[in-house]
Amino acid sequence: MKLLSSFLLLFISFFVQGQDKLLSMQDAMLNARTTLAPETLKQLQFVNGTNDFVFVKKVDDQEVWVRGNMKNTEGTTFLTLEAINSRVRQANLDTLKKLPALTFDKEGFTLRINGKGYYFKNDNTYKVKGETVASGKEAVDEGAAGYVAYVDSFDLYVVKDGKSHRITTDGSEGIIYGKAVHQQEFGISKGTFWSNDGLLLAFYRMDQQMIPDYPIIDWSVRPAKVHNLKYPMAGDPSHHVTLGIYNTQTQKVSYIKTGEPVEQYLTNIAWAADGKSVFIAIVNREQNHMKLNQYDVSTGAWVKTLFEEKQGKYVEPQVPMLFLKNIPNQFIWQSRRDGWNHLYLYDISGKLIRQLTGGAWEVVDVKGFNEKGDMLYYVSTKESPISRNLYGLNIKSAKSIALTSGIANHITQVSSSGDYVIDNFSTIDNPRTIQLIDTRRGKGKVLLQAKDPLAGYSKGELSLFTLKSADGYELYSRLFKPAHFDANKKYPVIVYWYGGPHAQLILNSYNGGAGDYWFQYLAERGYVVFTVDTRGSANRGLAFEQTIFRHAGKMQMADLMVGVDYLKSQPWVDASRMGLFGWSYGGFMTTDFMITHPGVFKAAVAGGPVIDWKFYEIMYTERYMDTPKENPEGYEETDLTKRVENLNGKLMLIHGMQDPVVVMQHSVRFVKAAVDKGIQVDYMIYPGHEHNVLGKDRAHLYQKVTDYLFQNLQ
Repeated sequence: MKLLSSFLLLFISFFVQGQDKLLSMQDAMLNARTTLAPETLKQLQFVNGTNDFVFVKKVDDQEVWVRGNMKNTEGTTFLTLEAINSRVRQANLDTLKKLPALTFDKEGFTLRINGKGYYFKNDNTYKVKGETVASGKEAVDEGAAGYVAYVDSFDLYVVKDGKSHRITTDGSEGIIYGKAVHQQEFGISKGTFWSNDGLLLAFYRMDQQMIPDYPIIDWSVRPAKVHNLKYPMAGDPSHHVTLGIYNTQTQKVSYIKTGEPVEQYLTNIAWAADGKSVFIAIVNREQNHMKLNQYDVSTGAWVKTLFEEKQGKYVEPQVPMLFLKNIPNQFIWQSRRDGWNHLYLYDISGKLIRQLTGGAWEVVDVKGFNEKGDMLYYVSTKESPISRNLYGLNIKSAKSIALTSGIANHITQVSSSGDYVIDNFSTIDNPRTIQLIDTRRGKGKVLLQAKDPLAGYSKGELSLFTLKSADGYELYSRLFKPAHFDANKKYPVIVYWYGGPHAQLILNSYNGGAGDYWFQYLAERGYVVFTVDTRGSANRGLAFEQTIFRHAGKMQMADLMVGVDYLKSQPWVDASRMGLFGWSYGGFMTTDFMITHPGVFKAAVAGGPVIDWKFYEIMYTERYMDTPKENPEGYEETDLTKRVENLNGKLMLIHGMQDPVVVMQHSVRFVKAAVDKGIQVDYMIYPGHEHNVLGKDRAHLYQKVTDYLFQNLQ
């Protein structure tokens, strides 16, 4: 009888486990962001100028816009596809077949159709935003007065009332106007900047004629064609950038006199409230000295330097000055001058009024002011480096109050008044909660509690914890144990990492900060999956990041060895079957680790890897490594082609063939060095893809990585 009972229990156990579904690679990489993402409120947003919120909801099997508030959190239908199409027909446009994305304010809504914006007012009138002539052009940017700037064939144009004015005439592949410069470092994401009244336009002019052409091959045509890229490499000449000013009233162009040397970085452009001055944070080529300069727009002349910031290693301004809403001669500046990114209040003379935030934590985002302008809202890591919380800052008293709480990842929106917050948060145990918070009373109402989208799937247990680096830093780590974990078994391990600046992999959010379910896919199939945010990672303070200065990879590899030692100490880890994977900076780190610590990992995959920092772009490389002439030792130790013979284990390199960020020459040179030394490596290319393999091919990429690791870790 006992034997029969044991058999039945075993049968039931297998039957229950058999009910656990397995993720496909399509599920893990593509459906993770769609059908298998945690439930949400689609297009949830505040109606600008009100405390009401709107979102898209299905009513009677039809999607409609609903509008709600603290008293009516369920919301009521207020805009349907039929109603939108009636407005669209008024504009003589083709009707829409499904509910479009909209943005709302108290007077109407904005709709984009075929690249053009239409603002439909509540009084049944409309206006076109983004003139027809600018449709389909590059870098389209509309100012407050209705003028629209755009770039066409490298030159800058401005259009008003349907008439287009060509602002520049010498644009070419060597001279580019109105687009992002300096390889989009220093927070630069655009190249045009309208004054507050929309009548003056500041724009970048980038002269890169002194930089050699770098060939990017288009393999999709017969015969293949070369598309040349201007790519300044570390230690070589850099491009020359100036800032132009276009006056829409006089239709004249002048240039700001930023002076010598020509190889400097013009970052963080900001306009004075009255439009008479423009401010530029100028960083020297060495990137260790920043001057916040004021220039007179009418003459282009330098007015004064408000203040300077110097650092023994590097300075990196990322955010332009933010002028106070009601005090136009005061502004907020973000700086890591005390070792952490914080907010400082200045007046226009350059006098520091007060430091607004401080402590061993980082301000990671500023949301803006309330209507009165006396409160500023920001997001920080104050609770924990793996959390994000929203705070309200009283500018006069410099006192902050927490508007969200707990070690969780809070993604927030603040109403125009500042009285309400939409709080969308998750933890590793909570897929998503969306609540509406009354900031005056500190109370909230839940709008949505999402269920686990992977309920019913065979999941591995996720945990977050810290390890200690050799010099005492806490290293945040993430571990997925295999599904149906048995502590008496030994499991193979796959480690994923990055390690470089401007990235943080681990958060106390659903799935531990991972944007897809690849780790769960591996755990379902019997693998331990481990990640560690090493020194050099983002949002841990300047000292934590600057450990990589001049010796990229050295401290990160030491930190990964701490993780390896932890894994080896676990009785359920098979240390003879460990694999490593990283992309971009993580691809560099993976290749470096395999030849610096041979034999630790049995197999590895390095995607889009930097192989020799002399071949990477100036702005990023020289910030962290100085120039090859200034730091020959650092460049020598990070030229991975010099140590390829140390490889002990299977290594596959992967590269997008049109990669303009880490050019393909990196991995090709490593393969050539391996051939010269008689070392076997594997190689995979992705034609048509740039630095990241995106779209449907991403599932193909991860299947390739998975198959390679599984094959070599059997």
